[in-house]
Amino acid sequence: MAIKVILDANFLFIPLQFHVDIFEELTKLLDQSFDPVLLLPTYQEIQRIAQKGSPKMRKLASLALKLAEKCSIVHVEPLSGEGHDEVIVRVAKEWGCPVATNDRELRKKLRKENVPTIFLRQRAYLDIEGSTR
Repeated sequence: MAIKVILDANFLFIPLQFHVDIFEELTKLLDQSFDPVLLLPTYQEIQRIAQKGSPKMRKLASLALKLAEKCSIVHVEPLSGEGHDEVIVRVAKEWGCPVATNDRELRKKLRKENVPTIFLRQRAYLDIEGSTR
């Protein structure tokens, strides 16, 4: 069975900024098939950036939306007062799956909840913190 991996918005910018194929790297890192998942709020955040960000960010976000086509988009409603990061943490805990992000604050929150995180190390390859087993 494929493991679900929740992708944060900034993770989809890695291929464009650092020329790292995140899907190929995830396959190597996890050593099993995986299902890349974007939560609807994350997808909407990228859409917002594509429309309203700075010219550079709009271009990055547009390319990130193309990469998002390889992901399953999962409709998740934020609970009352829940921010974007909290939604990711909650769903990752419920599903027992890792989160791919380069966001320091989000990684800290995930670590507190014992949720494995996948991140870019040395601008060259992906690494994982915590266990996916």
